[in-house]
Amino acid sequence: MEDISIISMLLTAVFVLGCLYLVIIPFFKDETFLDHTRKSHTNGATKEALLTTLNEIEFEYKMEKLSESDYRQLKKQYESQVAKLMRDEETSTEKAIDRDLLAEVEREIEASIQQKSKKGGGK
Repeated sequence: MEDISIISMLLTAVFVLGCLYLVIIPFFKDETFLDHTRKSHTNGATKEALLTTLNEIEFEYKMEKLSESDYRQLKKQYESQVAKLMRDEETSTEKAIDRDLLAEVEREIEASIQQKSKKGGGK
């Protein structure tokens, strides 16, 4: 009977340590991929939240819950934030497109050079 309790205590200790390891290990890992993914999702969520807020401001103004000066001030503030996010998205997209275009041009140049060297080597 004593053997069973020792074995069960050892198995329980291994189980608890395993669970503790699984809970603690994410705090010590490098999260660069997750940060990048989180940032892109955060920008999309932020943009959506700002657009929703703009709609709510307009609705409240039409329901006469906001004065015209408050409405104009809030609308200008949120529109500038949305415009900044859109500019940032456009810039990052343009950079990605530029890199892709540059890589494609380099591949075409290398292919052209290889074709010319094959033609030149045969003469």
